[in-house]
Amino acid sequence: MKILITGNLGYIGPLVIKRLRQSFPSSTLLGFDLGYFSHSLTSVSYPPEKYLDIQYFGDVRKFPYEILCDVDIVIYLAAISNDPMGQTFEKPTYEINQFSAINLAKACRKASVKRFIFASSCSVYGSADEKPRIEDSELQPLTAYARSKVETEKQLQLLAGENFIITCLRFATACGFSPRLRLDLVLNDFVASAIANGKIEILSDGSPWRPLIHIKDMARAIDWACTRKKEAGGEFLAINTGSNKWNYQINELAKAVKKTIGNVEILINQNALPDKRSYKVDFSKFKNLAGKYYPKVDLHEAVNDLYEGLSRMSFSDKNFRKAGYIRLITLNNHINHKRLNQNLEWL
Repeated sequence: MKILITGNLGYIGPLVIKRLRQSFPSSTLLGFDLGYFSHSLTSVSYPPEKYLDIQYFGDVRKFPYEILCDVDIVIYLAAISNDPMGQTFEKPTYEINQFSAINLAKACRKASVKRFIFASSCSVYGSADEKPRIEDSELQPLTAYARSKVETEKQLQLLAGENFIITCLRFATACGFSPRLRLDLVLNDFVASAIANGKIEILSDGSPWRPLIHIKDMARAIDWACTRKKEAGGEFLAINTGSNKWNYQINELAKAVKKTIGNVEILINQNALPDKRSYKVDFSKFKNLAGKYYPKVDLHEAVNDLYEGLSRMSFSDKNFRKAGYIRLITLNNHINHKRLNQNLEWL
């Protein structure tokens, strides 16, 4: 079996590759990435790509379709991957997250690729009432990032067929330590701030709801999607991917970090404008279909994972929100140093 992973040189990719190598030891694993964050390694003794057979460097907007020869599965992780980046770079967000994903899926179908797995997001639900969102709930994307996921799902559904199984994994908000760490994710930010500054600053009033998932469990879900049978969801499946135990309010996440690390001050902005991005999600369908692939890592383990990983790095950067583990900062640094243009193309 031959598996291609686009966007593998990011935050999630290293754990996905390692998981796939364990699950499919005799398979050929290919990576394809533009390399924006390939240098953003934490303290590792070897590059995560050691589990790959081939690493390609390229832009999914100009994908070399000959790479698809004999590929069985394509996993689409490539993305401008959060709301601030999507707001700053709206055009490339749609180009990379949506248009290129659809173009590649069409090419995959033509090349007889058997499966296409798309990393979608629970952010498609946007703003919601207290009732947890199920897959058939109304979608209310509030940002370019979320809209790109919604439109891609809609167009992918038209491409699925008996010989081309498509799975859109609507992931909860990612968290956890990675060889290519991000600190622009809510739980990761809280742990980093607790370590470096001894306090957690919540920019909202702390009440918004967020579902979370550890990146190890994201990798396990992708593993499941590589082999799921049509009986488990059909030829096309868009599915909430996370755990029902992982719906938390922002202030609850801060308290969990304080409980684990201790001696941490929590500062809540009581005067903040309401954050419309608040939603709970029902992951029962994923539990029923994925079985043993349902998330295993809990909040306490996730906080410990981050705490131990950052401690190994001797992390102490008080101004980390203006440094390289923030993806928007990295992209702007590339632009300021004339490595990228405003459309996020290498110069």
